[in-house]
Parts: sequence; structure tokens; C-alpha cells
Amino acid sequence: MPLKRSHLALLLAGSLLSVAAGVQAAAPDWSKVPKRNIQVFHAGVTPMEWITKRGAHGGGNGLRKGETCAGCHEDAGELNLDFERLAGKDLEPVGGSKTMMFPVAVQAAYDADHLYMRLTFKAPADAAAEAPREDKTPKHELKAAVMFVASKVPMANQVGCWATCHDDVRSMPGANKDKKKYIAGANLGDETFTDYMQWKSGEAGAGAMFLDGHVAEARVNKDGKALVKAEGVTQGGETTVTFTRKLTGEAGDVPMAEGKAIPFGIAIHTDRTVYRFHHVSLGYMLGIGAEGDVKAVKQ
Repeated sequence: MPLKRSHLALLLAGSLLSVAAGVQAAAPDWSKVPKRNIQVFHAGVTPMEWITKRGAHGGGNGLRKGETCAGCHEDAGELNLDFERLAGKDLEPVGGSKTMMFPVAVQAAYDADHLYMRLTFKAPADAAAEAPREDKTPKHELKAAVMFVASKVPMANQVGCWATCHDDVRSMPGANKDKKKYIAGANLGDETFTDYMQWKSGEAGAGAMFLDGHVAEARVNKDGKALVKAEGVTQGGETTVTFTRKLTGEAGDVPMAEGKAIPFGIAIHTDRTVYRFHHVSLGYMLGIGAEGDVKAVKQ
């Protein structure tokens, strides 16, 4: 018996919905994805100008020769940093966290359309009393971010998200309180920017939200088209944040594909702190079906 047009339309609609459901991002089997511990630390007042300045930072000569921050400071997953100096008044006039460093387990996976990144950590709650706190509603106890660095950012493969941190941005000593992070010579149309995604916890998990933004001439907390969702859960003092991101987006989204390695860094704000009062990683490489410090597993 021939199908009526109305019945045929319903069948076609059902088929399209099934196809659409089939391409929705499905959570990876994280038990099959290796973890790579990355240490995050309170960096104090050490912007790009400091790390590249002759005489201020001993690694400046190495950077000028093409060495990476991680290549100099990381050994078998641990960081060799002068924490006594980082906590001193010269490099931290306000006061840093009592916990200067802690590990974040990073996992990554991908499929034909999406990248998945998972951060697992135990966040300290001992930031300096003088550190600025989240002053918006809801208050965010924790914030976790991943920043991807586009290919034409100066020193992209060496310094990671340090490329956005300068000595004239807000919360640096004597700087303009309204000056946000930026990229020198930024150009959204020519891969001279950074792309970031951030999860915010809200108060005890209530009111959680996420941002999909970029840093070019200034930090913009919106307009990204690649981030699908970010979810976080805290159990037994351990927080796990999972990001689901489309491989391709629009302006301000770093383009990704199988076979590419992308420079990235991570940052964790604890104890309701804001601005530079975070624990931040050095720069690393994410390999999507390619070599990298963190290798995304195909699923």
C-alpha cells in the first residue's frame, strides 16, 4: 500500500533525527585514556617581559635560542622552580598560595568531530588573604581553564599561554586595573591569538557555567563557537572537569584536526581568586593523532 505524503514526511523526519543523534558528542571511555600529570604553580609577577628579560630570568637566554619553558623546568613530570623566590616580595608583593604547586591529571580523546579534555585535581584552599576574590554572583569557588595557542603567536611552541601575560595587565604592580590579557600583534584572521575554554563552579557546584572565548587585542569571554559543554564534579575533595569541543569553529577558535599538535596551557583558580592569582602550567603540546606531551586518543 503506497505511503501517504504525511506518513513519508514523518519517516524522513525520524531518519534525520536518528542521523543527527548519531553525530552527537559521546563521552569517551576515560578508563582507556592515559593520564599525564601536569604540575600547576603560583607564578607570581612573572609575565612575558620578565621571563625574556636579560638578567631577570636565567632561562631568558634559552628562550632566545628556541628552548621551551617545560624543557628547562620539567624533569620526569616534576618542576624545578625556585619557589622561595616566587613567594618572595619581589615576585609576589601581595602574597601567593601556601600550596605553591599541585598536580593536574590531564586526559584527551577525539573523534571525527570533537576533542574531549579532562582535568582531575585536588584544589587547595589556602590563597593569600590579600588576593582578590570573585566578587560576582554566584561566587565561583573554582575555575578551570584550557588555553590553546594559535600557530602564529610569537614563541607559541615555547611559552604556551604565557604569551597572553604582560607586565601592564591588571593585577600586575602599578598596572591599569582595567587592562586585560592580550597577544602582541594580535590578528584573529591570521592565527595570532589564543583560544580558551573555562569552567566555573558556582557556589558549591550550584550555578556552574562555562565560557568559550579568546585573547587577541584583549581577552573576550564570549563569541567562541567550538565549545559544546564543560562539566565539573567534586567528590571526596577531588574535582574533575570535562570539556567537549568541536574540532573546528569560527574566528577565535584554534582550528584542530587529526595529525596536528597544538600548544596549550592550563590554569586553575582556587579559593575564589581572580586575575593572575591562579595556579598555571608551563606550555605543553597536545597531539591529536600526533606526537605531543599529551596525546589525544582516538575513540
